[in-house]
Amino acid sequence: MHFFIALIMIIPKEPKLSVEQLSAVTAIVEEYDCKLQAIVGHHRSVYAVLGEERKTVMVNRILGLDFIDRFDAVDSPFKLMDINSELAHHKIVLGNHIVGEGPFVIAGHCTIDPKNPNLFIESAHAVKEAGAKAIRGGVWKPRTMPYSFQGDDASVKILMEARSQTGLPVDTEVMDEHQLRIAVEAGVDILQVGARNALNYSLLKSIGQMTQNKKIAVLLKRSMGMGPLNEFIAAAEYIAAAGNPDIMLCPRGTNPTMDGYRNYPDESITPLLKEKTWAPVIVDPCHSVGRAKYVPSAALAAIAYGADGVIIESHLDPQRGIGDDPKQSIKPAVLKQLVTDIEAIWAIKNRTVLAGN
Repeated sequence: MHFFIALIMIIPKEPKLSVEQLSAVTAIVEEYDCKLQAIVGHHRSVYAVLGEERKTVMVNRILGLDFIDRFDAVDSPFKLMDINSELAHHKIVLGNHIVGEGPFVIAGHCTIDPKNPNLFIESAHAVKEAGAKAIRGGVWKPRTMPYSFQGDDASVKILMEARSQTGLPVDTEVMDEHQLRIAVEAGVDILQVGARNALNYSLLKSIGQMTQNKKIAVLLKRSMGMGPLNEFIAAAEYIAAAGNPDIMLCPRGTNPTMDGYRNYPDESITPLLKEKTWAPVIVDPCHSVGRAKYVPSAALAAIAYGADGVIIESHLDPQRGIGDDPKQSIKPAVLKQLVTDIEAIWAIKNRTVLAGN
């Protein structure tokens, strides 16, 4: 299946088209060798015409339907992710929280150790107690060397057990369609796209297709070698255009590296992203700086720059962890203080300044 960037969005009078209405619009669109892609938002749905949509007769026929409000042409290259698009007021709901309405902290192990499931479950309870709103846990992990531990399909059961016990949404990274299918079928709440796959457009389209209408969010990390911000937002557009607008952008450090840090910290791009797109920004300070002792300061800087939250590696006993946990995970006690400090910075950033003061 081929996807094209839509130039025109169909806006219905009601929040969404009924089955019969959708069928009527689809029939007209397909007569002109186009496709109709539903983009389901929190408050309303919009419908993108994919293909050569500037066909006057087709447009007039659709506008003649009494349940259609209008066509919107979007001038931005980002038809869905643009700050002025029809999705500008879209909300991402995870658990009992709307992302952006208070700091959203995701925390947990870098990698789930399938040989020690209880340690992950215990850490999950600990990060919840510390104030995390969601749990991260790597079922599968990309590794530079093929001989390193790559994860285990069975670990998704451990992740979902943590979800069951804590009641919090869970996040894990997927790197191919096999992993994607397992995670979606298991009911993972947040699918993470890592830096290595941030420009894997085939995977991004598959994620959008397979998560459409499933209330699964996508945490899209910035590629280590990604240049212009538009390239980052365009990667998110692939997911949205394939059917899922529940996307959070995740700066996580880029190359070239900075001496002393794992990567070059890039939380400062947050306000620049927010000038271009409505998507929430969740910063990953752990991969940015790469050392546990620097993580709290990097996380607070992210919130000060206007991030909607952070994703933190946190472990009850980092030295018993695998993957990056021994090096860059903070303990739940440190996380608890960090969450308190994040809430204080958030309050300063988002306080209302009275007119005339």
